[in-house]
Amino acid sequence: MSGAKILVVDDDLQIRRVMRKMLHTQGYMVTDARSGEEALEVLHRGRHDLVVLDMAMPGMGGLEACRAIRAGWDVAIIILSVRSLEKDKISALDAGADDYVTKPFSMQELLARIRAGLRRSPLAPEAAPQVLQLDKLEINFGARRVIAGGQEVRLTRKEFDLLQYLATNPNTPIAHRRLLQAVWGPDYGNEVVYLRVFINQLRKKIEPEPANPRYILTEPCVGYQFRIPSETITPAD
Repeated sequence: MSGAKILVVDDDLQIRRVMRKMLHTQGYMVTDARSGEEALEVLHRGRHDLVVLDMAMPGMGGLEACRAIRAGWDVAIIILSVRSLEKDKISALDAGADDYVTKPFSMQELLARIRAGLRRSPLAPEAAPQVLQLDKLEINFGARRVIAGGQEVRLTRKEFDLLQYLATNPNTPIAHRRLLQAVWGPDYGNEVVYLRVFINQLRKKIEPEPANPRYILTEPCVGYQFRIPSETITPAD
């Protein structure tokens, strides 16, 4: 998505300069901020498509900034961190990040992650219904809206993309790798922790009993499937 607007948030001036130059050469529009507080001010002033956010910053840390950004804006968020433990990735994803890149990294790797963050949602099959109604759950694929228990539910872009892919390929176990590559992009496949976190988030938002899911089921050692009664599926022409 050449021309997309990216916000780089890092307290290191030299890193911000290098990333601005690199992203400009790729055709992106770039703004930067030196703190989480300044990042929120920048976002209030204008729309951005993606935020590259350093984890370790003075003042408002990366996780706190991530939560604040996610609460206020529908924007892709990539966390950069020297921490590589799974628990740190889970904390970042739980805070609202879409992706997590461990330092040191190559610029080509970061560019690939940025392209993945900006990519459009996976296409639904042509035979898929525009609206799926299941008891107290309604998914409007065209409007990207979800109503659960009579209340509209706010999903992030990645959460909706994942739900759409599962719900438009129902009653079939979908492997972890296939889900990751469909929703995040072809460079993904081993980031199973992403799926665990995002599936957990989706269940909390759409399932009547998240601990006993009715719709999004785990297929042990395989992946996940979205279960709906066969009579609710629109048949192909």
